[in-house]
Amino acid sequence: MPNPAIRIEDVLTNFECYRYRTPIKFGGVAFDRATILNVRMQVCDTRGRQMIGFGSMPLGNVWAFPSRRLTYDQTLSAMRQLAERFREEAILVEDYGHPMELGLWLEERFLRAASEVAARLQLTEPIPKLAVLVVGSAFDAAVHDAYGKLLGRSAYHCYGPDCLPGDLSRWLGRDFRGQTLEQYISREPKPKLPLYHLVGALDPLEAEDVAQPVGDGLPETLGEWITYNGLTHLKIKLNGDDLAWDVERVVRVDRVAEQVQRQRGIVQWWYSLDFNERCGTVDYLLEFMKQLQERAPRAWQRVQYIEQPTHRDLKTHGRVDLHAASQWKPIVADEALTDLESLYLARDLGYTGVALKACKGQTQSLLAAAAAQKLGMFVCVQDLTCPGASLIHSAGLAAHVPPVAAIEANARQYMPQANRAWEERFPGIFRMTDGYMRTGEITGPGLGAVPPEVPAGSEPVWENPP
Repeated sequence: MPNPAIRIEDVLTNFECYRYRTPIKFGGVAFDRATILNVRMQVCDTRGRQMIGFGSMPLGNVWAFPSRRLTYDQTLSAMRQLAERFREEAILVEDYGHPMELGLWLEERFLRAASEVAARLQLTEPIPKLAVLVVGSAFDAAVHDAYGKLLGRSAYHCYGPDCLPGDLSRWLGRDFRGQTLEQYISREPKPKLPLYHLVGALDPLEAEDVAQPVGDGLPETLGEWITYNGLTHLKIKLNGDDLAWDVERVVRVDRVAEQVQRQRGIVQWWYSLDFNERCGTVDYLLEFMKQLQERAPRAWQRVQYIEQPTHRDLKTHGRVDLHAASQWKPIVADEALTDLESLYLARDLGYTGVALKACKGQTQSLLAAAAAQKLGMFVCVQDLTCPGASLIHSAGLAAHVPPVAAIEANARQYMPQANRAWEERFPGIFRMTDGYMRTGEITGPGLGAVPPEVPAGSEPVWENPP
């Protein structure tokens, strides 16, 4: 049957909470916990066939809803209440459609609902669009997952004309007339991708940096992690407001990597640098580049790209011209990228790359992937400390977008307990010894993540039962 369509019948949600084994520092704030939103969604097609899809995503409120006026608990509570409201909104969508269509319809409803939630909670600032996307991404994933499972195939086999009517011009403009999403997305996953390991600002590089060992059998230092996972790609978090510290941090990371990689017989490895929008000016970034080249030219050569150096708000105080910096390395938009408008604005300001994230939604990520490829931009896929199903979702995205050359996955560093139920079924995703994630393992129907069975009596409590 051509162009099968589905509608949403019912939705259940629940949350899982985890403590990190070590804290992460983001935007000057250290935190040590995560709340995971899980969504089960029942859909049916026009023939009455039913299927349940699954979506999961960390709420990531420190990243998605940064605030100087609201506390961690307040922003987390707001995002949890968004999840409840979004459940109610999802089941009100009565139209049939393809997951791409349903995803965009849901996003419109979710954005309106977020304003109402903020007003009801009497928040002192609006809920950011990025926070809406993060909460909505678990619902969006569940739609795509259910659709693929209903048809008995990978979701990435469902983006051609046989399933998705029309062309991309209705969403991406006239330049995409006659073009389909399938032209920008691979039907089959890449067999493997190099793993990008996060070197957080608080993470110890050498034994002398370990103030209090975790003692859980996992690596304690960067050198140990490189050996343990066979790493060749390191993502280095920087402060953006302390030039000497930022330069010295990369120099120290490179020194440790040089020593360990020499012992392993590795001659080529790579870095990405993430300022998490903390650079106040492009001059800071340019001076950092200059000093790093002078102090550690080999480290500079190993830098593949620089991520979100300045403020995410590209329309006001984040409107920094980065053309001078992007002459040296790809400058990648991450927090700033929330829709097609922001992609084009970022490009006009000198960004030459985009960071796709499963936490911004499968629908939006696929559209951004198509637009970025059309524009000839550098494309990568980044993490939100995604464990379990959310990591499988993220890895699947990276494996099916042709230009993506590596995958970030840091839940194994910070909350490995959230991965344990998945390790046996996806060993190549959750256990790595040679620096590569075996993304070719993600071949199941939908987005490929079927929640593992749990022992009787220990099932998660699903909220808002029908």
